[in-house]
Amino acid sequence: MELTNATGMVAGYTLGMDPEGRESVVVVVKGTFTLPEDGSEPRLADEQADLVLADEFTGEPGFSASVYECDFALEKPFCDVLLNGSAYAPSNRPTKRVIAELTFAGRTKRIEVHGDRVWEKGLLSIYPTEPKPFVSKRISYDYAFGGSDTHPQKPGRSKAYKANPIGTGYHPYTSGKALIGKPLPHTSEPGKRVDVRKGKFRPMSFGPIGRVFPPRPSFAGTYDDNWRDNVFPFLPADFDSRYYQSAPPEQQFAHPVGGEPVVLTNLTPRGYAAFNLPEIDLPIEFTDVSCQRTERQAVLDTIMIEPDLARFTLTWRASHPLRRNMLEMRHCLVGHMSKSWHRARRSGKAHYSSLGALVDARKRAKGVGR
Repeated sequence: MELTNATGMVAGYTLGMDPEGRESVVVVVKGTFTLPEDGSEPRLADEQADLVLADEFTGEPGFSASVYECDFALEKPFCDVLLNGSAYAPSNRPTKRVIAELTFAGRTKRIEVHGDRVWEKGLLSIYPTEPKPFVSKRISYDYAFGGSDTHPQKPGRSKAYKANPIGTGYHPYTSGKALIGKPLPHTSEPGKRVDVRKGKFRPMSFGPIGRVFPPRPSFAGTYDDNWRDNVFPFLPADFDSRYYQSAPPEQQFAHPVGGEPVVLTNLTPRGYAAFNLPEIDLPIEFTDVSCQRTERQAVLDTIMIEPDLARFTLTWRASHPLRRNMLEMRHCLVGHMSKSWHRARRSGKAHYSSLGALVDARKRAKGVGR
């Protein structure tokens, strides 16, 4: 299938399959925009981020936090609003703790961010040290409450914190002198700072949750003997597309239409940034081998805000079911093209955006003929 991208953003396509085994061609469009801190309108960035072909992590896959997930999900019932970044001390003055806030469409998530803390020996017990002052502190599930712990007397016995198995500070087995020097998490719910080595603390970050973090596994479906014997390699019948949502549940929204307000507090060096999502009409036109055209409106389902990189990305998705296979699709147009382009395509003629483009094309053709 030929893909024509008229958006100035990046676009690509793949095949997707639902639990009933039906295939669809899935088109994904990602736009990278400048993140304004002065109240101005976001603009399309000169450098566009590539589509993510495989999950990316801060370190070893499966043992570190997710940074980006593969962009080629079949569908997302909701929009993931994500943020990879850092908390900043107000006025650039070192502080022991700060409240970082991400507000989207009037709904706010708050995270209390602390300076470095470790377990230290006291006169009568082992206790957490006071946070060290900081100017900026990275926010990540690597540093949120969680992790895993191994029993000191039984090396084969270990336990992971299911809500965040790659985090910091969870020590159901380690205690006493062995706990001295162990780090505590950098983040917590406001007013619920972690000060014990085990408990049911909520891991706090704005970034993607891992594929094994709850509630995602509950949406993945049932992989039992019946699936192995009668369904494999297809998805189980009870697979739920909410599995593809990589944002924590409180960061999932109805699909935006553009214009929604975004406010960042203590997530940029200036301390405050506010802007509205750009309003972008993004049609996707599919044409099959019989020249039948079907237009679908792409849906905005992933927002990734990266204040430390002064940018954010918007990802749209549209899918078209296939009757048999990919060979039945001839062309896909992403975005808007001129009426002259459509006339030229219907007549089978070449289209040139300007007289200069026509002259350049003829010069290239003559050069090839020599």
